[in-house]
Amino acid sequence: MSKRVFVFFLFLTLTACSKNGMVGEEPPKAMIQVGKETYETKIGSYCWSSNNQGKCVDTAGPVELLKGKNPIAIKPGKAVTFKVNYSPKPDEFDVIQFINNKDTIIPFDNGRFTAPTQKGIYYYSVLARWLDKKDKNISKGDASYVFALEVK
Repeated sequence: MSKRVFVFFLFLTLTACSKNGMVGEEPPKAMIQVGKETYETKIGSYCWSSNNQGKCVDTAGPVELLKGKNPIAIKPGKAVTFKVNYSPKPDEFDVIQFINNKDTIIPFDNGRFTAPTQKGIYYYSVLARWLDKKDKNISKGDASYVFALEVK
């Protein structure tokens, strides 16, 4: 796991979750949309607070979590939209692309990013954070959502 990803998970653990919890015992499900098709993501590591109790779960990275699953076929340069059907919406996002044991934060604008133009299989982790409205240093919930794309 890269230093950047380790630091994020350390942040999750240290900030954990505030007493002002979210609804549900774990983060909401999320989808990605490519064109008119939607696809489920898999929840990775997270910290979540509900009913005045916080829970943190640490998982393997995207490559390991998605072993045995077929990547989503996509055309080069196609737009990918990340969707969470939950209110409130996350306050912050980071998208990390994993390829050849290297991770890179990629541009994510208004819930979208662009698929690579080079053929290959790319693994992603979208890191979503729900922050306390009064104190942005307090996390109400954090989750990573993983999926793989195969550019053809």
